[in-house]
Amino acid sequence: MNEFEEREHTPKFSLKIWSVLISFLKPVWKQMTAIVILMLFSAVGEATIPLFTRYAVDNFVVPQSTEGLGIFTAVYVAMVLILSLATVLYSHQAMMVEMVVSRDLKSACFDHLQKLPLSFYNSTSVGYILARLMSDTNRLSAMLAWGSTFLFWNFFYMLGVIVSMLILNWKLALAVIALIPFVVIVTLFFQPKILHSNHEMRSANSRITRAFNESINGAKTTKTLVIEDKVNSEFFADTDKMFAASIRATRINAIYLPIITFFGSMAVALVLYRSGTLVIQEVMNFGIMSTFIAYVIAILEPVSQLAGIMTEILATQVNIERVSELLQQPISLSDTEEVEAEYGDVFNPKPENWPKIKGDIEFEDVWFRYPDASEDDYVLENVNLKIPAGTVVAIVGETGAGKSTLVNLACRFFEPTKGRILIDGVDYKERSQLWLHSNLGYVQQTPHLFSGTVRENIRYGKLDATDEEIYSAAKLASADIVAEKLENGYDTNVGEGGSRLSTGEKQLLSFARAIVADPPIFILDEATSSIDTETEHRIQSAISHILDGRTSFVIAHRLSTIRNSDLILLVDEHGIAERGSHNELMAMGGQYFELYSAMMIKDDAKNEGFSLE
Repeated sequence: MNEFEEREHTPKFSLKIWSVLISFLKPVWKQMTAIVILMLFSAVGEATIPLFTRYAVDNFVVPQSTEGLGIFTAVYVAMVLILSLATVLYSHQAMMVEMVVSRDLKSACFDHLQKLPLSFYNSTSVGYILARLMSDTNRLSAMLAWGSTFLFWNFFYMLGVIVSMLILNWKLALAVIALIPFVVIVTLFFQPKILHSNHEMRSANSRITRAFNESINGAKTTKTLVIEDKVNSEFFADTDKMFAASIRATRINAIYLPIITFFGSMAVALVLYRSGTLVIQEVMNFGIMSTFIAYVIAILEPVSQLAGIMTEILATQVNIERVSELLQQPISLSDTEEVEAEYGDVFNPKPENWPKIKGDIEFEDVWFRYPDASEDDYVLENVNLKIPAGTVVAIVGETGAGKSTLVNLACRFFEPTKGRILIDGVDYKERSQLWLHSNLGYVQQTPHLFSGTVRENIRYGKLDATDEEIYSAAKLASADIVAEKLENGYDTNVGEGGSRLSTGEKQLLSFARAIVADPPIFILDEATSSIDTETEHRIQSAISHILDGRTSFVIAHRLSTIRNSDLILLVDEHGIAERGSHNELMAMGGQYFELYSAMMIKDDAKNEGFSLE
């Protein structure tokens, strides 16, 4: 977890934080205006319903008369129908607000994620990003749509009830209103505790869900390591925490709700006593008394709900900060305005202006450290390297020495901290990132496939590829063997992330995907490490044809596969320690010689049927 994930959030209400959402509310300002108007109308209408009761008691019940009852009933039914229509209309508007804001928030986050550099993804967990992209945006859109709806309705309704009571009998109204501050104080005291308990429950539930997921996916590992007891103890610890949080929430509600009910009962008792006395004294009629009782019963609920909504608004502020942090993540690797104007950006490319790549690559005094590293913690130092077009460059070294970093710099997934990198004699910062990336064929150590068919996954390498080009690329990478084994051939769905295929089969499709693009620059990042020896031998000859005439980087785990490379770079913790052809490096008798010799001895031992491990 990085500093981005660990940031503390503002505990108090802040208009500045909420102002971030203004741009997302602009497209729905008509709906928001309609919601306010409909809430005002609905709340005032609801507040007048008890007045119908007063009229009925005074004109029909007390005098025991039915004169005018038909007209009264018609007006009452019309009022109910109008209020029902208003409810339908504001529900529709609120749903529109929720859907539009949710869509726009997700789109803005996803759009920004496409522009963020690899360094962000290297230091931020996928779970954290998904939580911001899904949970936080959903909660924000729901709060803006329905939270605002309930806020307006409860406020206008409470105001309408208070005004109505003051008009009917201001003295009795003030006595009832005097109880409201006590309800507010109790609610403000209990709501944060209820909210905190609910947060604990959600957090514990997330851990339980994660434990279920890990337990199911890692069942084989759990059994082979014989750690069932440890897994069980951790799981039961999480369930105990959720149980405790649930009990706390239940206890708090068990105290809070009766207190609110008590104040409501006190208010009703007060009205009954006072209004009953006034009725006996013939100062107040039964109609006003019944109306007051209806208002007293109704007024405490919106007071409690208003306090609860304000607490939720404060809680939702955290979601705003989290989404804002994602949207405000700096795009540390970007093209200049001049470059975008000429070559376009990732969403609006101008390929007609892109120069053709030959493949000459040059590192000029390149130093690199990761953005979150200390100033003197360089992964690569003072790298100078000229790679003519068509050169096959093999990169070897210990794990963590910087092999992939060197390639990522050449591909401009990162940029040098100091120095510069030239493509065909021009600093690649003077060209579009998309221009360079569109000319790369990258096969990773851990292949990733998209949900879809075999055909669709290969076509991702070249979106306008014909079926003939797909078949040719698949055959060259031996991926045609994978397709032939599947029930629907190239039209077989590979499952989420290629779940229906083995790692080696996914790697072959990844090869085919890179080949179909026919790129001038090719990168194989330990690309054959997930392929069995037989399949590797099958595609080694194909690779030699694939790389012929292309500038290629091969990060290898088996040194025997790179003997014929034009240039071999041995990378250590400071940069390029040795460079040359295989024969030249062997003649030097340095680190490469020792590494190659040790690997040959290990391979010979395996071939004879025993291991040195």
